[in-house]
Amino acid sequence: MAPTAWISLTTDYGLADGFVAACHGVLARLAPAARVIDVTHLVPPADVRRGAAVLAQTVPHLPEGVHVAVVDPGVGTARRGIGLATPGGLLVGPDNGLLLDAAAALGGITAAVELANPDWLAPAVSRTFHGRDVFAPVAARLALGAPLADAGPALDPGALVRLPAPVVRRTADGFAAEVLTLDHFGNVQLAAPGDLLDGLPARVRVASEGLGAPDAAPRPEAAAGVLAVRGRTFGDAPLGELVVYPDSAGLVAVAVNTGRAVDRLGVRPGDVLTVTHG
Repeated sequence: MAPTAWISLTTDYGLADGFVAACHGVLARLAPAARVIDVTHLVPPADVRRGAAVLAQTVPHLPEGVHVAVVDPGVGTARRGIGLATPGGLLVGPDNGLLLDAAAALGGITAAVELANPDWLAPAVSRTFHGRDVFAPVAARLALGAPLADAGPALDPGALVRLPAPVVRRTADGFAAEVLTLDHFGNVQLAAPGDLLDGLPARVRVASEGLGAPDAAPRPEAAAGVLAVRGRTFGDAPLGELVVYPDSAGLVAVAVNTGRAVDRLGVRPGDVLTVTHG
């Protein structure tokens, strides 16, 4: 590929340690002209599904370039490091399902390789810090225009690790969907496409169907169901009340006007909510 000016970083490294700075340092030494966009480093630790969702919902809005993602509880094990080519850019990270939704959002995988060329990696690769020693050096070389095929042997895209499909199903009077993400504002994003709200009345009922975390318990009102406005934005509901709406990613989300839906509903990622006629 031609050299690119852009590299993005998405990790669960947090901001209290030097992990992010070390990755920036590797990129700066190897590809000093590249500009780095930090998508987030606050993905919950080891939450691959959350990282995958954030990455997939963000990369279509970034400049074409090399996108590095590291949410990697299997670091140092037999899991592979991979590089993916798409019509909209390159992706680099672990083969644990983290990259595949983003690849789809960028037009689909056109080539995949295992990151196995030792000349592309740090001279000494730590078993616990592949972001610094594997993924950042590979991303820098790709940003300089090196061909992805030189990073290692080709892989069958169909053999890559995939995350389990989230729960989404229609019901007699609405739908059920898995909680996909919880954002900084306490909004609850479901895995359901926004058009599942079409045809539902102006008032709907949101209820917790099941728990994704064994130590979590929904608030009693959430188990019985909470009335919500079906709207298009937060202000469509009265202050303090729930609104169900298609969010900026085109997915169904639940919010509280000037409040936190996650606290009202007591849910976690992996829980299943039903949205039905009120």
